[in-house]
Amino acid sequence: MSSQPLRVVIIDDCAPFRVAARELLEERGFAVVAEADRARSGLEAVEAVAPDAVLLDIHLPDGNGIDVCRGLTEANPELVVLLVSAEAEHGRWASDCGAVGFLPKARLGSAEFVDLLRGDADDDLTADATG
Repeated sequence: MSSQPLRVVIIDDCAPFRVAARELLEERGFAVVAEADRARSGLEAVEAVAPDAVLLDIHLPDGNGIDVCRGLTEANPELVVLLVSAEAEHGRWASDCGAVGFLPKARLGSAEFVDLLRGDADDDLTADATG
């Protein structure tokens, strides 16, 4: 296993959430290599930096995170995409688009967050995270 930190792109239109997510990820040993506030700029960032994982909001001003996730995972099945939203009921779409799971934004600091991004989580975790 590589000693290099997992490289993550954060795609979310809420700047305070991106700041909090970046701080949390970096504290937990991840390297945040890019951020984007829109679907299009997020897709461009992922293409430019080739991350290991993406933290992706479902609601974006110029697109739907579900569609973005589907496009990313179809292009790169090895890419770990974790969907997030302020609305917990949106977790039901995670498995349909290739995401490893869904986490309500309110649970950002949970241990499951790290497991999901590392791709180590149990399949039941997404259902548990939706509450």
